[in-house]
Amino acid sequence: MRVVDSSAWIEWLTQGPAADRLQGEMPGRTECIVQLELAKWLERERGEEAVDSFFAYTATCIAAPFDTALARRAAEVSAKRKLALADAIIYATAELHDADVLTLDARFKGLDRVVYIEKNP
Repeated sequence: MRVVDSSAWIEWLTQGPAADRLQGEMPGRTECIVQLELAKWLERERGEEAVDSFFAYTATCIAAPFDTALARRAAEVSAKRKLALADAIIYATAELHDADVLTLDARFKGLDRVVYIEKNP
């Protein structure tokens, strides 16, 4: 299983410089855990129609609930790893679902269970 960070989704969906390298790393829809961070970006940058398309595309993905266990673990991860709250939620979600994180965000670089791809190698 894989949690795809918004940095990877955005790069892949906009066909940015690392999109070709991400193509082989993107999980199948049934092996993907969806996060809401991308919906926020899509709403701001592309509009409501793009958000609707994204949710339709990810309808078969696993939606991890933000429950008490995840909230507690995210708080611990945020403090321990010095990650912003959204990043800590992503990382904690991966931990709790025995998944890895696919990202282009350098803040995750070097952490366990992270597949980090540089945007401009």
